[in-house]
Amino acid sequence: MRRWIPYVVIAIIIIAAWFIIAPPRIWLNMTKSVEPTAQMGEQLVAEYGCRGCHRIGGEGAIKATDLTGITQRVADPALVPLRLWLQNPKGVKPNTAMPNFHLSDSEIDAILAYLVQADAAAAN
Repeated sequence: MRRWIPYVVIAIIIIAAWFIIAPPRIWLNMTKSVEPTAQMGEQLVAEYGCRGCHRIGGEGAIKATDLTGITQRVADPALVPLRLWLQNPKGVKPNTAMPNFHLSDSEIDAILAYLVQADAAAAN
């Protein structure tokens, strides 16, 4: 009799739940890789519905932080605080209402490129 089959099924369910609830970064980077350009960042902002809560360049809701000028308000030229926030908002601020979108590193780079470009255009 194959008594090990239920254990394999349970292990598969646990691993599947882990990948759904908290996918590992390496998995996100393999499955959600994009070209890290400002144009792709603009598409991702629309796809993830960022303007449903945030205002960017005068467009969007004001339920959350206005992101206009956000890249200029961060003192770090590598934008590490914003990168950490986009990787895991609740890891930075546990009681935040912002969901974790499980963004890949290239998606984060693209969104930040878009925000940098939008901020540069607004400054001119």
